[in-house]
Amino acid sequence: MPEESLFASDSAVTEPLAAAMRPKTLNEFVGQGHLLGPDKPLRLAIEQGRLHSLILWGPPGVGKTTLARIAAQAGGARFIQLSAVLAGVKEIREAVQEAKATLSMGQQTVLFVDEVHRFNKSQQDAFLPHVEDGTFIFIGATTENPSFELNAALLSRARLYRLQPLETEALVALMQRAVDAMVSGVQVGPGVLETLAHMADGDGRRALSHLELAGEIARALGRSSIDDRVLEELNRSSLRRFDKGGDQFYEQISALHKAVRGSDPDASLYWFARLLDGGCDPLYLARRLVRIASEDIGNADPRGLEIALNAYSAQERLGSPEGELALAQAVIYLACAAKSNAVYKAFQAAKVSVDDHGSLEVPMHLRNAPTQLMKDAGFGEQYRYAHDEPYGYAAGENYWPQAMSAQQFYHPVDRGLEIKITEKLLQLRNLDEVALSAKPADGRNSK
Repeated sequence: MPEESLFASDSAVTEPLAAAMRPKTLNEFVGQGHLLGPDKPLRLAIEQGRLHSLILWGPPGVGKTTLARIAAQAGGARFIQLSAVLAGVKEIREAVQEAKATLSMGQQTVLFVDEVHRFNKSQQDAFLPHVEDGTFIFIGATTENPSFELNAALLSRARLYRLQPLETEALVALMQRAVDAMVSGVQVGPGVLETLAHMADGDGRRALSHLELAGEIARALGRSSIDDRVLEELNRSSLRRFDKGGDQFYEQISALHKAVRGSDPDASLYWFARLLDGGCDPLYLARRLVRIASEDIGNADPRGLEIALNAYSAQERLGSPEGELALAQAVIYLACAAKSNAVYKAFQAAKVSVDDHGSLEVPMHLRNAPTQLMKDAGFGEQYRYAHDEPYGYAAGENYWPQAMSAQQFYHPVDRGLEIKITEKLLQLRNLDEVALSAKPADGRNSK
């Protein structure tokens, strides 16, 4: 006989609290007002039993599975649940046969596929025809962006609904309902549910699990209620919602990058701390900072790249947490630095030009001539050594393939060091114009 939980009544409770408190109707469902509020299309469709294939996209613990069950029950349909992690084509075929048998008796079937983003293309294709002919109503749940994970044919046959993380008020209401439902009359201290809601980080299942675990911790500590001491113990094992490689990971990385690009050091530092708090590899963040230093700052402040690389090296040598401070320093510096994407745009333009022009030959005067044979063939002939020229610049020289006219990829911005670079390039181009106007065109030195 298992030991009774703080939430137990007269008999031992073995079912997890999150499962025991699963809503059975829309009136018990908390959150998602943008989809299930009064007169919202999805709510009306469920209440009126007008079921249609749909995809529920949202983070863990926001009610995707529960909503699918409620929809099936409201429509009088049979509910079949598959996990994309465990199910293959065989399980899909068995579910199809069950749905056909149920349909022959006049009842619809809702086939719910959890983590549908884990289905490969062949698995998705296996049940696509049965969605089209109405054998069953398909409901998929995913934490990942469906546009990246699901094929277009499936997406076109199911309506997409995006569920949001649960707000504090919804989480508190969910936990209060659990507390009220327990005949043992569990006691919670002031502000406890709000604290647990904050720790749950938008996840209803986590909120109820925290509440249940808090009761177990209270019992272990000999306390009759959940208080600050219990919450302190619970908080030691609590982690923020973060899925390395998932949507939230990339959304937070994107937020960090955009905050640095937007020159907001405080927001940049916030997202940097969020990523670390969620378990992101600091070296991954270091690599992203190096990228940002070149992509968004470039030659407007070349020190940005140097500082980013130094921070990367510090993290490699010192590890965490010591190296993280160097990364934080780099985040702040990069956010405050002058911004320019001129290098990034120039590099992209150069790649396009290479693709457009193909493998043009290197002009003879630019080729190296380490052997006499190559010298006799004209390699390196008439090359002008820039250091021997006035101002250290071979004015009027051409460094492009003969079959290609000169291009300008790099356009410095009027910020930071690139202001000086612009002035320098303008001076050199003026020297080119003077040199070219002073001698006849020979087909090689024209720019």
